[in-house]
Amino acid sequence: MDVRELIGQDRFAKLLGIELLEVSNGRATSKMEIRDEHLNGVDIAQGGVIFTLADFTLAAAANSHGRVAVVINASISFIKAFQKGILLAEAIETSRSEKIATYTVNITNLDGELIAEYHGTAYRKKEVF
Repeated sequence: MDVRELIGQDRFAKLLGIELLEVSNGRATSKMEIRDEHLNGVDIAQGGVIFTLADFTLAAAANSHGRVAVVINASISFIKAFQKGILLAEAIETSRSEKIATYTVNITNLDGELIAEYHGTAYRKKEVF
């Protein structure tokens, strides 16, 4: 199994319509179309949806090394409200040791405007896939 197959098993990401575009060592890019069902009561993208896009993209980057990695800590800052359309998420590995790796995920609109910034830490298990 490779990282695309592993990440492809994420049923919640499928339900939301998240698509993995690219994955390589310590990096990943995903996209998602924000639709009516993803909006909150004030007609902007629900924060949990944006968090899930970022979390999914981090998971792809963290697992790109062939070892099972799971997020153990994450935070997100919402920079700009977003209504409908395509969001892109790009995860970049900022550090990696035998057991811990850290990532920054930028979520932007198609114009490149920063919508949210997510920081996460992944625990790298011994298990390989």
